[in-house]
Amino acid sequence: MVEQRPHSFTHHQQQQHTPSAHIPKWQPNKNQRAKNNALNPPTNSSTTPKIPGRGEFIRLAFEAKGISYTDIANEDPENGYAQVQDICINSDNLGKEGNPPVFSPPALRISGAGEDGNALIISQTPNCLIYLGEKLGLVGNGGEQEKFWVQQLAFTALDLNNEVHDTHHPVGVSLSYEDQKEESLRKAKDVRENRLPKFFSYFTRTLKWNAEKAKHRYLVGESLTYADTTVWQVLDGLYFAFPKEMQARQKEFPELLGTFYNSVKEELKTYLESNRRLGYSQGVFRHYPELDRQS
Repeated sequence: MVEQRPHSFTHHQQQQHTPSAHIPKWQPNKNQRAKNNALNPPTNSSTTPKIPGRGEFIRLAFEAKGISYTDIANEDPENGYAQVQDICINSDNLGKEGNPPVFSPPALRISGAGEDGNALIISQTPNCLIYLGEKLGLVGNGGEQEKFWVQQLAFTALDLNNEVHDTHHPVGVSLSYEDQKEESLRKAKDVRENRLPKFFSYFTRTLKWNAEKAKHRYLVGESLTYADTTVWQVLDGLYFAFPKEMQARQKEFPELLGTFYNSVKEELKTYLESNRRLGYSQGVFRHYPELDRQS
């Protein structure tokens, strides 16, 4: 769960750097504090520990704007995830602090933003991104229309994220990969050969549409949005899960897998090189060599 103190949030899971069980608190500089007054209420994030997971999309929003946050599950290895479970994975939970029950992490807890001065607790990755996008200034500078364009692109990327997850769990999430390996081979082949080109083509066409403003660096407008960070995270996870497939696709989609991917990566460089960035392992993105391109 992510909880917000002044300038802080907490959140959930996944990427390929050394996994870390502890995410240190980090404070923005004075210029960043002045710039981000909209986040005065304290905020925490509830996520799955030790992996990026769907919570990573939320972390990237904070990190892109230099906002400190509390990742409850990872900052307190002994007791943090128990707090997340109490709020997000508790069949006896009938709601906390005036908020309805949460189905599962990731979730955000914003102190003082709920009814009667209570905390506001919201969940579902797209919902959290909508909230943060407005508060952090990650929805473009073109008014309402850009806000909705950013949403549709981010949500499309999250659709692809779900399809990638299903390459290793196509039958049932409660089953092990080994119990559905045959089906996984078929699913992964279809995703690699048919679905990835379809999504990559769409994102490439969007980059070309916005090329006059951003020269293929951003999907909407002239600055980074949560559409960019969300698409980037899916691409980065794909490089981990299907390295041969992604390498083979680079010449086909140079704007997306070259200019865009590297530009966003550079903007996130400080975070990606820190121990706050968690390593990919057994989350949404998993590397099984047999599911990757074979030639």
